[in-house]
Amino acid sequence: MIREKAALVAGLGAIVCSTLLYAQAPATPPRQRAPGPWRFAGTQPCVNPEGGVLQCPPAPRAVAVRAGRLFDSISGRMLTKQVVLVMGERITEVGPEGQVRIPAGVQVIDLSQATVLPGLIDTHSHMYNTRRPGWTTERSTLIAIQNAQADLQAGFTAARDMGSHGNGYGDVDIRNAINWGDIDGPRFQVAGRGIAWGAKPADPAVAPDPLTSIVVRSVEDARAAVREHVARGVDWIKLYPTGGYSFSPTGEAQYVLMYPLPVLQALIDETHVLGRKAACHAFGGEGLQYTITAGCDSVEHAYGLTQAQANMIVQKGLVFDPTLVRYTEPYMDDNDAKNTGGKYRMIPIFEKAVSMAAATRGLRIMAGSGADGSTFPHGTQALEFEWLATRAGMGSLRAIQSGTIVNAEAMGWQDQIGSITKGKLADLVAVSGDPLADITELQRVKFVMKGGKVVRNDLASPATNGSR
Repeated sequence: MIREKAALVAGLGAIVCSTLLYAQAPATPPRQRAPGPWRFAGTQPCVNPEGGVLQCPPAPRAVAVRAGRLFDSISGRMLTKQVVLVMGERITEVGPEGQVRIPAGVQVIDLSQATVLPGLIDTHSHMYNTRRPGWTTERSTLIAIQNAQADLQAGFTAARDMGSHGNGYGDVDIRNAINWGDIDGPRFQVAGRGIAWGAKPADPAVAPDPLTSIVVRSVEDARAAVREHVARGVDWIKLYPTGGYSFSPTGEAQYVLMYPLPVLQALIDETHVLGRKAACHAFGGEGLQYTITAGCDSVEHAYGLTQAQANMIVQKGLVFDPTLVRYTEPYMDDNDAKNTGGKYRMIPIFEKAVSMAAATRGLRIMAGSGADGSTFPHGTQALEFEWLATRAGMGSLRAIQSGTIVNAEAMGWQDQIGSITKGKLADLVAVSGDPLADITELQRVKFVMKGGKVVRNDLASPATNGSR
């Protein structure tokens, strides 16, 4: 028995190693059969990447989706009477009803009275809530999973997680569990702990917290922190070039500068050397300028963005992720009223910056919510589309493109998701009305499919081809 178990463990180890190579891919790796002959309980099962045995999934099946309207995120056109054929996780054909034949016996999902769109993508989320006193790691993780599943139910089939809020590299584990099919949730790219600046020397009497941000104080620290993140399996490096903001007595917005430019440049350069991208929390001032100068791949928030900086973002091929809803919530005015006696407000400054960015030719604007389980509940991120369309002046078409193909491109997944295209993953959502006419339709998603699996269907009863 001991010899048999040793052989089983060795076989599982080989499978685990090969599977881990695909842990960060958006598609679900196929589960492997346990090495045979199987001399244990039941029929021969499959194995997960850690080596545990579990039931094998059912064989991939074909599905056809009838779409009354279908949004082509690449061309920006709303097509009518389309058919989407799916086999397993991927789209095998898309086209007009008269041109795409549905094979006999294939399950048909009738969305002929609805609008079908690519799965939505949120490029600034926090699956973990900020850890509260008394919370265990297990409690934090359960809440994070609940948040991720709320996002998926709302139609967000992919997301970028921008920091684990004091939960270490737990987001890496949740991403992997979703990718491996252990739990349901969006396809995530994650950033781990994040890297913060320490202006003062470290206190030797205080041990670093392995769950909160890594604090760096030099170029050498910076490069080492990036290496640790990459070794732990993150997709993005989250940086904080600015701290909070305040107003001068004359109403000028002031922003706290964090990293010196050489440190920020080292962080970003090391990130790129190691094949990752950097996302920079930068409100304004020197920190925002350093962010753009150093070539941070995505500029987050940017309350004080200027036209010259917007132009520089375009020239450098960077992307802008404003998180407009998150920083125009009423609490912003409450804080400003308290701190300035009601004289000055950040919200109009920020709205003006985002509107200017939206009018800047060639500037790619992402749709990221900043949902964090504190002021912005998970599952309600489609509010960002409404704000971008209306308050930023982007209009519905561009706002939807931001949350689909533009976000997919920013994440490097444009060949996998972001549009309803042959060969891509079958990530689809549907709403009752036309979101080009009423962008708030995206706040009422009725159907969600991720990788060919129906997660939610409040619109139609599935039928077989033979019963149409």
